[in-house]
Amino acid sequence: MSKFWSPVVHTLAPYTPGEQPKIEGLIKLNTNENPYPPSPLAVAAMQAELGSDGDRLKLYPDPTGHVLREAIADHFGIDSDRVFVGNSSDEVLAHTFIGLLKHERPLAFPDITYSFYPVYCRLYGIEHVCVPLDGQFAIRVDDFIERAPGAVIFPNPNAPTGRLLPLAEIARLASALPDSPVVIDEAYVDFGGESAVALIADHPNVLVTQTLSKSRSLAGLRVGFAIGQPALIEGLTRVKDSFNSYPLDRLALAGATAAMQDRAWFDATRHRVIASRDRLTADMRALGFEILPSAANFVFARHPDHDAATLASALRERRILVRHFRLPRIEQFLRITVGTDPQCAALVDALRALV
Repeated sequence: MSKFWSPVVHTLAPYTPGEQPKIEGLIKLNTNENPYPPSPLAVAAMQAELGSDGDRLKLYPDPTGHVLREAIADHFGIDSDRVFVGNSSDEVLAHTFIGLLKHERPLAFPDITYSFYPVYCRLYGIEHVCVPLDGQFAIRVDDFIERAPGAVIFPNPNAPTGRLLPLAEIARLASALPDSPVVIDEAYVDFGGESAVALIADHPNVLVTQTLSKSRSLAGLRVGFAIGQPALIEGLTRVKDSFNSYPLDRLALAGATAAMQDRAWFDATRHRVIASRDRLTADMRALGFEILPSAANFVFARHPDHDAATLASALRERRILVRHFRLPRIEQFLRITVGTDPQCAALVDALRALV
């Protein structure tokens, strides 16, 4: 507490990120990082941008991120005026909350979802309502439609559950709420979902956000983007240019552009993660775990005979880190990032000893 704080600071309850401990020999399965390195082309592009003496770093980066936006547009087969880029999808989402989601009627999102959403609402003074997931932790579109909210946002696949909402249901939601922005947060979509980018041409109220942190192994670079019709992109750009005209540095722009262009590396890496996820799911089910169907690079699991917090603590003693949320409805679940096959095997061996 400080007398120098603005009044809004006293009301904030900041987001708590996943732990980043410095423990030697740790198997880190708590923050949904990709276990494989990024595209070699991305690494080479950043090295080339840096040069031998770093002389180019004295120059500001392109404030529009034009080359990266072109690469993203080419990947999705759309025009670049439908693409917005920012410093991580979290920043893109922050601009989205203030630019598109603050209306007279409340914003709606699931009761179990990305925990940054209520943080943004408190920061920007956005009234919101939490819509309960069903008994199997799935999103029910009709529950959102019935509330007639001012706007809607949810991850697809949802986090931390990993459950996927079919594209047809997203289209039905967007059609039923034509005057409300519908934001689909696709941080994990590349591991088993179909992107809602396909809906944008016919739905001017749909905005899709993605990140290069997960499927392109660039969590340390902090690059995210949004795709929508030009009017939505213009709204985000107005917010960005009122906050920070240069959100992406020269190295990030170079590396992200090359990563978007390297389709072969992207496909090979994400398919390795998907295959490992399927094996991990089968191995954990054989140990008695209940696991929700996941389209993400993590699994959401509980054991009917063992307390989740106790399991998380016991795994940590074995230098294996997973995520446990002390929240209603999910306090007995563990969110476990899919690692390499040896990391997953070590996890299963540890769980076998514990359960």
